[in-house]
Amino acid sequence: MSTAAADGSVDAVPASPDASYTVDELAAVTGMTVRTTRYYAGLGLLPPPMRRGRMAYYSAQHRARLELIRALQDHGFTLAAIEKYLAKIPADASVEDLAVQRAMLTSWKTGGHEVVTRKQLEARANRKLDDDALTRLIATMSVEETADGRYEILPAFSVGLQVLDLPIPVNSMVAAGEAINRHMEELADELTNVLRDQVLAPFLEGPKTEADKAEFEHTMARLRQLTLEAVVSGFQRAANQVITRSLSR
Repeated sequence: MSTAAADGSVDAVPASPDASYTVDELAAVTGMTVRTTRYYAGLGLLPPPMRRGRMAYYSAQHRARLELIRALQDHGFTLAAIEKYLAKIPADASVEDLAVQRAMLTSWKTGGHEVVTRKQLEARANRKLDDDALTRLIATMSVEETADGRYEILPAFSVGLQVLDLPIPVNSMVAAGEAINRHMEELADELTNVLRDQVLAPFLEGPKTEADKAEFEHTMARLRQLTLEAVVSGFQRAANQVITRSLSR
């Protein structure tokens, strides 16, 4: 079964291997519309369904692939990029294999992928944004300009809005943003490897009930939240140690 996440999205739980769905049931359990589900199937993103007379049925593998597509969408992948990504996955990949892919792609932010126009961005900010303000928001990694001239709203958006009114040179924001991004990418890469190899891989060994899978899904969500809190706490501790060392010199 699927459960509703705090942001209103469907929090998908891997299905049992022998599950079978009509297109309406598959759409409902993955939180997509029937029209979208048929569209993805027509594009070849899903294997052909099983036929029983006039009825078409989809398996747990179909569901797992559709949930993986949803995770890729949340990360801003285009349909072309999703097709390219799925092409690398064997056609006979198991539900467990697909679950691993999706679990590692699950977004650490709520609300999904949001790309807006400049006017919509100003509405979200509740203020007029001139070029200097946009430069500052981009420098603080609060928004990111897309190839088509729109803006992706990033998790630090609310923080970036508060920084706008501080009398800080833009070049200092750029330098700070580059330093944060550089170290965060290294940290995220290492933490992702730990989660995949030491948490996710051991769980997938051996059979699991639907209750086990639902509990693990909840555990992963909670673990992400605690990891983010630990990163903030770790930075505060490290900064205090730097101050202490500088004062003792």
